[in-house]
Amino acid sequence: MMDEQIHIDALGPTGPYRSRERKPLTALSGEHIGEISQVPTLYVRRALAAMRAAPTVPAAERFAALDKAADLFTGAAVGGLHPDDYAHLVSQASGVPLGVVRQSVEWVAEVLRSQRRTVELAMPRGAVADWRDPATTTGSAVWTRRGDLFAVHAAGNTPAVHGLWPEALALGYKVALRPSSREPFTAFRLVSALRDAGFPPAALTLLPTDYAAADVIVAEADHAIVYGGQDVVDKYRANPRVLTQGPGRSKILVTAEVDWREKIDVIAGSVSHLGGTACTCATAVLVEGDPEPLARALAERLGRIPSLPPDHPDAILTVQPTATATQLDRYLHTVAGDAHALLGGDTIVDDLPSGGSVLRPAVHLVASSTAPQLNVELPFPCVWVGPWHERDGVAPLRDSLVLTAMTTRTDLVDTLLDEPSITNLYLGDNPTTWLRPGIPHDGYLGEVLMRSKAMIRSGP
Repeated sequence: MMDEQIHIDALGPTGPYRSRERKPLTALSGEHIGEISQVPTLYVRRALAAMRAAPTVPAAERFAALDKAADLFTGAAVGGLHPDDYAHLVSQASGVPLGVVRQSVEWVAEVLRSQRRTVELAMPRGAVADWRDPATTTGSAVWTRRGDLFAVHAAGNTPAVHGLWPEALALGYKVALRPSSREPFTAFRLVSALRDAGFPPAALTLLPTDYAAADVIVAEADHAIVYGGQDVVDKYRANPRVLTQGPGRSKILVTAEVDWREKIDVIAGSVSHLGGTACTCATAVLVEGDPEPLARALAERLGRIPSLPPDHPDAILTVQPTATATQLDRYLHTVAGDAHALLGGDTIVDDLPSGGSVLRPAVHLVASSTAPQLNVELPFPCVWVGPWHERDGVAPLRDSLVLTAMTTRTDLVDTLLDEPSITNLYLGDNPTTWLRPGIPHDGYLGEVLMRSKAMIRSGP
């Protein structure tokens, strides 16, 4: 039970703002725990105009503030909440296991601290970051922004989704963040920490709002990143200013010369990490040869994961309101079609006495590498296992955010690396969920937000 109601206000260019229009915030149990403001379109437009008029924060100040914000985000009372209270609130409201929340918080802090190195890694070798660099006296490229204002439509999967957009802040963009209404607490805490660390209010705003005003934020920003399903990807596909973060459809390939039994822990971890909610979690495993033994072993391994309340220290699986979990279960049964269920065939819903339902893992066996189920991604550990033959080539592996290839065939590796629709390629014992600060997730954000501009100058 919450002792006090939580209010998530807008954080505008002139300070906090509690709008007349607000939406309720609820816990998994259905308990009303607070409200989130819904700012109108007029407020959004005025906020964006004020942000454009504000000066750019100098680079040295940006990096110092990012470092300080990392410490505040992990260890200080921010926005009236101590770190433990915040973590329990996120878990209670979103159903994300408490351990996953804490792991995600540490990840975001590590990202903040690594921005000096990240922006250097993303910058072309022939460019310099400042026109005052001596290289420009004889001619050089200078890395400059393509715009001034960056919009973020955040997701509520886990706090880890906030590990990408700080790169824009490091590059000198002003950032307008629209939080998830399901889990706005991380966005509110992170924006508050960054402001407390030194970023001026006009450099970073939190604009909770409805879908219509959210579209205005994207339309009036120079660039944007938007999270969502395939419908969101399709909506913005033709807009070069919008980077979409949709279904990852991450996959694992095991070729015949590799003993999958030695890899089953890596495969299971790729499926279940972060409760199976991340876009990097494996949703398909393709096996050269008979896939059924691997599928059965994977089902046995995932079936061992216990159903626990999200605040239990050993919890791995996500909890959702029972109505939401039942709807997901119904959808899974529809899309599974003729796939053979080895786990979760009866139901994935496991009700908890404390409220809500655990989303249990599901493992299905499909008959071919062209089965449509291989492209179905759901927000829990749901994996489709099927056969792959060398004659199938790269086609079944396309459109993967991450592909882990368990193979020794260098010619195949070359082919996979050259395939444009495979965003990240991992080899051997590396899970699809592997990620480190400074390593691109969907390319470096700087590749989208920056450009190299030629410069030569006279004088010292």
